[in-house]
Amino acid sequence: MSDKPKFEVIDRRKIKAEEEQEGHHEPAEPGAGPRLVTSEDRPAPVAEAPAANAPEAELEQELRGEMPPEPTAEESTEQKAAYDASAQRVEDLLRAQNPGMGKQPPVGFEHLVQQFYLTAMIQMGAGTQEGQRPRVDIMGARATIDLLGVLAEKTKGNLTDAEDRMLQSVLFEARMAFLELTSMINLQSAAPPPPAKR
Repeated sequence: MSDKPKFEVIDRRKIKAEEEQEGHHEPAEPGAGPRLVTSEDRPAPVAEAPAANAPEAELEQELRGEMPPEPTAEESTEQKAAYDASAQRVEDLLRAQNPGMGKQPPVGFEHLVQQFYLTAMIQMGAGTQEGQRPRVDIMGARATIDLLGVLAEKTKGNLTDAEDRMLQSVLFEARMAFLELTSMINLQSAAPPPPAKR
């Protein structure tokens, strides 16, 4: 693996701690919201030995070194409550601006699968307006379809029958669309060039 990470994870709790130490913000009162816990407040995680010749274990070990410490159960609960309150305020503002708008349904597993599917189809040129040339991101579509495959693999045995059927159907349809698109691309690249005009 390369020494340079492809992405960087920023532990925003550390930034907040530095601001509080520099006096930019007053420390929050106890119970006023999520509490900042720095890595010094926690015991160091025990590193697990990676399995022999296991790429997934090596990747997990590499990511573990780059990731900030896992939030505590208390932090997660407080953060979730603050997030829910903030999301409710946004929804209330939107409903005040659009009185006919009803309460938004909760987001479920089907929304996640649908989001991946729609993204893959758009990346393969679906939804292009008539008369316009489709914009295809074949590598992006492949990555999105592969993410659906990872989702299917990692959730195996944890889904209801309906959720599993939906995921497998969406994965099948997305892969078939990818196969059709790549077949068309292969046919176009194999076709002889048109004769030169004289």
